[in-house]
Amino acid sequence: MTSADSDTPASTTDSAASAGSEALVVSAPAERTAPSALVAPIAPAAFNAIPAWRSPAAWCVLFLVFIAAVSLDLWSKDWAFRTVAPQPVVLVYEQVSGNPGYSLPWHPGVTAIAPDLLDFHLVLNHGAVFGIGQGRGPLFIAFTVLAVCTALWVFGKHTSSRSHLSHIGLALVLAGGIGNMYDRIAVGAVRDFLHLFPHRELPWGLHWPGGSNEWFPWVFNIADSELIAGMLILMLAIHLNERRQARAAAIAVQPTTPA
Repeated sequence: MTSADSDTPASTTDSAASAGSEALVVSAPAERTAPSALVAPIAPAAFNAIPAWRSPAAWCVLFLVFIAAVSLDLWSKDWAFRTVAPQPVVLVYEQVSGNPGYSLPWHPGVTAIAPDLLDFHLVLNHGAVFGIGQGRGPLFIAFTVLAVCTALWVFGKHTSSRSHLSHIGLALVLAGGIGNMYDRIAVGAVRDFLHLFPHRELPWGLHWPGGSNEWFPWVFNIADSELIAGMLILMLAIHLNERRQARAAAIAVQPTTPA
């Protein structure tokens, strides 16, 4: 009886140990394969994305949007200075460059969108966007060259072949900067002609620091609009990318569920 009692626990212990070892053998592979199963949904996108500078499609998006945007800007300026005033306005570089006091022929402007939403009115801008920094053309040319180089560096190193929204934003920023830089180099000043909300005054006697009481006293052009639109698109692209990364991180840290 004593020997039988002692043999039974021993065999039970051996079988339990054997079962335990089998359980370890079965469970270990499951633990090793679980992480790969978690990252599988996001791995293909990361694998297929390549740096933008190596992607012909990314370069095509950047180039085509840039060409279309800069062409629209330069064409619109030429059209405005030929048709808005009673007579075509011919600008001579030697007379315009470095001369903020240069005055264009008087003209009443043209209503583009009534009532008082948008007018065409010709203005020469010797400063930056919306007339900031008058008389500092060479500084803005140098800044534009630096901005163009930075935008191309961001495109090549910090976007992928699938970052089409970022590529569109960068192309608009490049087009806006180069469109205005062309005017500074070829004309001597930036040609502006878009005036929002003309003849609409601020309430309660309010006025801007420059003294104007119009809702929007600045005259701008298509290039300025492209610069702002491009920056807004880049901000949107960054926001969407952060959301995608947050979702991917949330998926990656989800605990495994036993089968």
